[in-house]
Amino acid sequence: MTALTLENFLPYRLSIASNAVSDAVASAYRALFGLKIPEWRLVTILAEGGAMSQQALCGRTRMDKVTVSRAAIALSERGLISRASNPGDQRSHLLTLSKAGWELYEEVAPKALELERQVFAGFSDAERQLLREMLDRIETAVERLEAKG
Repeated sequence: MTALTLENFLPYRLSIASNAVSDAVASAYRALFGLKIPEWRLVTILAEGGAMSQQALCGRTRMDKVTVSRAAIALSERGLISRASNPGDQRSHLLTLSKAGWELYEEVAPKALELERQVFAGFSDAERQLLREMLDRIETAVERLEAKG
């Protein structure tokens, strides 16, 4: 039997790296804009994809319903998102960025790109592209595992 060593266990290492990056991002967004990571993710997804239900946001962000709901409430209370009836499902609402939400996005997005540049400054363009491709493959493999149940 092969022993499990966390330092060599790739899912663990991926989680640690992800948490480290998320912590750095969270600190910057909280200090500059008073945003938590789930709130920033919702702002970004809505900026990229337009109006969406909370269920769709859960799928896009891979965050649970409670986290998405709390983030949506916080953003709504700050006037950053608007809720409208969902013509396709009367039990849900569509969330969209308000004018203030768009203004925030346009202010935060360049800072997010700069943070990404700093984190990956030691990587070549080819290495960054390879990492993106590898992450895509990991996500696809996980989706296949989840589909098998």
